[in-house]
Amino acid sequence: MNETIRSDAADWSTSPLDREIVVTRVVNADRTAVCQAWTDHDQIVKWFGPEGFTCKTHEIDIRTGGVWRFDMIAPDGTCFSNKMDFLRVDSPRVIEALHGKDADEDPHRFRLLVTFDEQDDGKTVVTLRQIHPTPERRKVVVGFGAVELGGQTLSKLAAHVERF
Repeated sequence: MNETIRSDAADWSTSPLDREIVVTRVVNADRTAVCQAWTDHDQIVKWFGPEGFTCKTHEIDIRTGGVWRFDMIAPDGTCFSNKMDFLRVDSPRVIEALHGKDADEDPHRFRLLVTFDEQDDGKTVVTLRQIHPTPERRKVVVGFGAVELGGQTLSKLAAHVERF
């Protein structure tokens, strides 16, 4: 991708809307705990992914410059290879990564931005933003249910952190 790393969430306001997917969830926990659920390798593997999916991790280093290579395993046993290259991990504010298949070249890889905004009541607004390489790819991803699946992932995150 030819895009530069954004310095903060406000920089994403100029990103092409015809390639973007946004999913948001209010989580009943403070932002440090919510962000830690994303950055702690012992926690993220317990909740990440849609309902019924599990993760099998091959390599995990969640920090700026780190990588997470994993298989997402569907309820029917189908295995989807995944790789996140972390461009920026600024806890507890933001995580920015490139997400795609665990392959050297993936033309469908997308930019992911996760922000954690604490409300006055101690709850946290988690926003997932995806910028896909083309409007056509975004349409394919929306078509197979990425918005709903992203919502399920954030619901699993909420259930995980709200237990404590």
